[in-house]
Amino acid sequence: MSNKIKVLTIFGTRPEAIKMAPLVKEIEKNSDSLESIVCVTAQHRQILDQVLELFNIKPDFDLDIMKDNQNLWSLTSDVLLKTKEVIEKVKPDIVLVHGDTTTSMAAALSAFYAKVPVGHVEAGLRTFDKYYPFPEEINRVFVDSVCTYHFAPTDKSCENLKKSQIPDKHIYKTGNTVIDALLYTVETSNVSLNDLGLKDDLKTILLTSHRRENFGEPIRNICKAVLELVEKNKDIQVVYPVHPNPNVQKPVYELLDKVDRIHLIKPLEYAQFCALMKKSHIILTDSGGVQEEAPSLGKPVLVLRDTTERPEAVEYGTVKLVGTDKNKIVATVQLLLDEKTEYKRMAEAVNPYGDGLASKRIVEVLKKIK
Repeated sequence: MSNKIKVLTIFGTRPEAIKMAPLVKEIEKNSDSLESIVCVTAQHRQILDQVLELFNIKPDFDLDIMKDNQNLWSLTSDVLLKTKEVIEKVKPDIVLVHGDTTTSMAAALSAFYAKVPVGHVEAGLRTFDKYYPFPEEINRVFVDSVCTYHFAPTDKSCENLKKSQIPDKHIYKTGNTVIDALLYTVETSNVSLNDLGLKDDLKTILLTSHRRENFGEPIRNICKAVLELVEKNKDIQVVYPVHPNPNVQKPVYELLDKVDRIHLIKPLEYAQFCALMKKSHIILTDSGGVQEEAPSLGKPVLVLRDTTERPEAVEYGTVKLVGTDKNKIVATVQLLLDEKTEYKRMAEAVNPYGDGLASKRIVEVLKKIK
C-alpha cells in the first residue's frame, strides 16, 4: 500500500490550466511523496487543450463537458455529478481547485460532499460585489468557505480570508502560480508572431475582452474607443484575440472587422500570447490573469472593468481601472501614448504577484497534510 499523498487536481478553463500547470509539474517532480492525478472538465475545450500540450500534461480524467452556449445551471450540474464519480474512484487525500470558475465551485462542492479536504489555489480574492464579476465573485467566496487549505497569492488576499474568519493556520501566502507559468513560458518558448501581420514600426496595443458582464453595450463601447484611438494615432496598431463566444464575436466583427491597423485574430496558444504581451506597448483587458502577468513584463495594463479583485495591482500602480466608458478609455490610453513619464511610472512599477516560486511553496504544504 502506497504512503504517497494522493493529490487530485481539477480544472476546466484555459486560465485555470495556465495557473495550475506549473503546480501539476511541481507535484510530478515530487513523486517520491506525492501522487498526481489530473482531472479536466473541459469547460473550455480547444483553448484548454493548447495549454495541456504546451506543458505536456496528460489528464487522467477528461470529462469533456463543453457544449455550445452552455448555461450556468447545466454546467454546474455536469461538473458536480461527473467529479463525484472521479472522487469516488480516486479516493484522494486532497482535491485542488483554482480561483473562481464554475468548475472550481462545483468541484469543491463535490469534494466537500465526499468529505475530502479541498485546497484553493489563488484563495482570498474579492471585489465585495456579488454580481461583479458574475458569477466569479460568489464562486470564489464559496470555495473559500468549504476548503481547508487556502493558498493566497498576496498579503491583501490573506487579509480578506482572515476577515472571513478563516483561521491563520489554514492560510498560506504563496504568490501567484501564474507568474511561475509566465516566466517558464517566456524563458523556454521560441514562438514567432510573424503570421499576425504586425508592423515593427508601430506601437502595439493588445486588447482582450470576453467577460460576461461586458456583453452588449460595454463591449461595443470598448470597440468604439479602439476605433477612435486608431483614428487619432497613426503610429499604433491594435491586436485583439477574439474569444469564440458569439456574444463577443458579433459586436467585435460588426465594429472592427477590416479596419486598417486593427488585427482581429483567433485566440492564441499561451506561448504566443506571452510573446504578444512582451511585444505590446499597452494592454487593455478585462482578464484577471493578464492583470497579474503583464506587470512582470513591464507593460502598463488598463482594466476594462469598474472593480477588480486584484486591488494590489492598482495600489502598486501596475494597472489602472478604466471601466467600459469610451471617453475614459480613450483619454487614459492617450495619456500613456503622449506622456513618457506616466508610461514609465506604470511600466516600472513592482509586480505584487510573486517571484515564480508559488508552486514550490504549495507543494511543501501538500507534503505535510497527512
